Amino acid sequence: MEITVVNHPIVQDRLARLRHIDTAPDSFRRAVHELAMLMAFEATRRLEVKTEIIPTPVAPATVRVLARPVVVVPILRAGLGMLQGMLSLLPEALIGHIGMARNEATKRPESYFLKLPPGIAEADVLLVDPMLATGHSGAAAAEKLKEAGATRIAFISILATPEGIAVFQAAHPDIPIFTASIDDGLTDQAYITPGLGDAGDRYFGTL
Repeated sequence: MEITVVNHPIVQDRLARLRHIDTAPDSFRRAVHELAMLMAFEATRRLEVKTEIIPTPVAPATVRVLARPVVVVPILRAGLGMLQGMLSLLPEALIGHIGMARNEATKRPESYFLKLPPGIAEADVLLVDPMLATGHSGAAAAEKLKEAGATRIAFISILATPEGIAVFQAAHPDIPIFTASIDDGLTDQAYITPGLGDAGDRYFGTL
């Protein structure tokens, strides 16, 4: 499975801001938006294009355009924080939503909400969640996308762990992962370490 760690200097600078305990919610949100846009740029680098001939003010030009529509699917709720930045790069993208919550009996994530745009089977899908921690929510969300017909999926996170990558890879070896950092691992409470805390709480100011 392909794993890309985006080491662009601006990505790493914005990640440093997200990690800092003293970063205020407004600065945290701005850094998430900027980082998500840059991550989307990297994740879409190899999207398939097709050739068209279009008129210009001077003469017809042969150009390359995206071959398929793009669908951005955030995992609720923390994934919503990455949506604005991705739409800055891809304002024409369609948007789906997947809500995942842990079943307290099985300790596994279950989908409580799923709304996807039509035609997802013919689209390039960007599944986004700031944290690939245990990997179970991401893997379950990817399975929902496949059940809906999606065949071209990339997973984009801000942070990942070796444990989360292993779980996701075992379930979906065909889906590439893009992340800004592979951190050391998980705490006993399943927080990424060194991490950046709870991305959703820090983004929405619900600490």
